[in-house]
Amino acid sequence: MAKISKQNFQFLKDIAKNNNKNWFTQNRESYEIALANMKAFNADLLARMEQHDKIEKLKQYRIYRDVRFSKDKTPYKIYWHTGLVRATAQLRGGYFMGIQPNGISAVGGGFYSPNKEDLKLIRDKIVQDDEPFRTVFNSKAFKNTFGELRGEQLKTAPKGFDKEHHAIDLLRFKQMYVMKKFSDSEVLNPNFIDTVVETFLALRPFFDLMSDVLTTNLNGEPLYE
Repeated sequence: MAKISKQNFQFLKDIAKNNNKNWFTQNRESYEIALANMKAFNADLLARMEQHDKIEKLKQYRIYRDVRFSKDKTPYKIYWHTGLVRATAQLRGGYFMGIQPNGISAVGGGFYSPNKEDLKLIRDKIVQDDEPFRTVFNSKAFKNTFGELRGEQLKTAPKGFDKEHHAIDLLRFKQMYVMKKFSDSEVLNPNFIDTVVETFLALRPFFDLMSDVLTTNLNGEPLYE
């Protein structure tokens, strides 16, 4: 069973202090070792998650930053990001893991960039009946794991929706996701992969709800065969 290595963490700490091409070139071997460790962990994670869910793909994001439109011109990320996409149009939601020293590591998931059609359907379903959403978000297990729902929000009501609607707190969300943070010692624990899987599985009530929301119309009729 793969685990996040101390060498991996040390590389991330080092690159945070030396975020330049010269240092990276001189320490390429350290990068390759850290990358191999992350790939091994993700391979085990994918195998574990495929026992519980249908996963279309796992994506390990590159360490190289896209600086074209950023004021921050440092060339490298100082963390590892991993995403798992659920398979088929029937299963919605994506899992996320970020590994970064100093207690910034996080595991979670949700809906980061819903298209306008999906966002409109989510909001229409909330107006129709917000109780299923609140049942998930306010459940003891969900709140104990993730706390509050996160995501970018509008300052007022979405266009075409009543700003006085009793569910305006939900209607304002443009994204819907949750995260749970982990200490460095938790990430370096040999059983951390079990913790990640357990945290991902805590998302399933959220994903199951949203899968139903996004694959049926307002009459409950299926949108996909």
